Amino acid sequence: MKTFTAAAALALTLAACGQPNDTRAQDGVFAENRVVPGDAMAMKSSFAPVVRTAAPAVVNVSGRGVQQVQDPFWSMFGQRPRAQQVGSVGSGVIVRADGVVVTNYHVINGMQEIKVVLNDRREFSARLILADERSDIAVLQLDGVSESLPVLNIDDREEQQIGDLVLAIGNPFGVGQTVTNGIISALNRTETGISDSGSFIQTDAAINPGNSGGALVDMDGDLIGINTAIFSRSGTSAGVGFAVPASMVKRVVDSAVGGAKAVVRPWLGVKGDSVSADIARSLGLERPQGIIVTDVYAGGPGARAGLREGDVITAIDGAEINDQGGLNFRVGTREPNQTVQVSILRDGRAQTVDARVQTLPGNADTDRATVIQAGALSGAQVLELNPALADSLGGDPFASGVVIGRVERGSYANRIGLQGGDIVLAVNGRQVSSATQLSNIGRGTQLSINRRGRVIEGQVR
Repeated sequence: MKTFTAAAALALTLAACGQPNDTRAQDGVFAENRVVPGDAMAMKSSFAPVVRTAAPAVVNVSGRGVQQVQDPFWSMFGQRPRAQQVGSVGSGVIVRADGVVVTNYHVINGMQEIKVVLNDRREFSARLILADERSDIAVLQLDGVSESLPVLNIDDREEQQIGDLVLAIGNPFGVGQTVTNGIISALNRTETGISDSGSFIQTDAAINPGNSGGALVDMDGDLIGINTAIFSRSGTSAGVGFAVPASMVKRVVDSAVGGAKAVVRPWLGVKGDSVSADIARSLGLERPQGIIVTDVYAGGPGARAGLREGDVITAIDGAEINDQGGLNFRVGTREPNQTVQVSILRDGRAQTVDARVQTLPGNADTDRATVIQAGALSGAQVLELNPALADSLGGDPFASGVVIGRVERGSYANRIGLQGGDIVLAVNGRQVSSATQLSNIGRGTQLSINRRGRVIEGQVR
């Protein structure tokens, strides 16, 4: 697990740098068959039987690669980027006896050579068969496997409860396989800053650098999550760790072994805002719960199911929803064309509607981009936004406008400060919907641009 720190506030330890946001914990789908230990001896029971079952399937994952680095000062004098060797160390879990291994995307990102070391010290080279950056999950295939390997069963039933005992198994600090224990301290934790469609298991089991991609195991010895991030001041465990739930892990693994090149996430075609205490009072709700629908995509799955603005979505297939991230996660773990039960409150009455979730409409292929040839935006590669493209870029599927794919160095678009990923919303106050509206733009033109969620207004000079 890669580390970065903040001096005065908690920082999220993950491959990508960023500040943590307030998080939410939502009620999950819980089983009712847990028993509290009855005496002190029961509390002191050994975890050894669980470790014996699970540890052989937890592996060390290391990678080597080459990346181009550029000194900002010398680049002004024409010095070219130079190649630099980089490396990464993390953990992984064998989930199929033929050598299919799950790890974190950020452990292998940018690595050209991947090596996996088993618990019994055997070494295998590995190749990447699918990487899903949004869930931070990658699936590897070990080369040269001639016998059945030990595996961990992926338990995606989501029967965990807050307070359940769990083990975190991985290779922290590169010291070798290590087991730590703790409890589940929250379920369905969203708005962590890790992912816009993530819903994580939170645990106080010690997770440290190198644990990324390792197993979070329940007392049945099953895999219930892949450890991926921590909150920390120092970069080491502070008792707040996050794991990608097994339901998403299984979704990525199934896509990989099925031959898919990417995880296809369906959508419901609705978006909304979390219900605050004030909104709950205005709606006559007993407590803040769910998300209030603010937009329904015309012709989308939600619209066909009869959802409309003002509805309060409280659950998907019985799992409570309290924000957009939770909704995205629940729908994203389903297969396209599956039917989900959507629990809603409408005019104060509880209802359930069935919706068939589907892939996002539109084309996410960036190869069809065109380059502006004339005017102030010349040199900018542009694409008209559609839900599939916006989602693939990590944006809002409901967004409209024209997105900048790439900007040629030295071009006019480069000189006025346009960047890849910018979304041109309006020209002289008129909404942009096609690339042709960006041709032959002259000086003095007023542009409105969305840059990573922030709207920037400016004039071409």
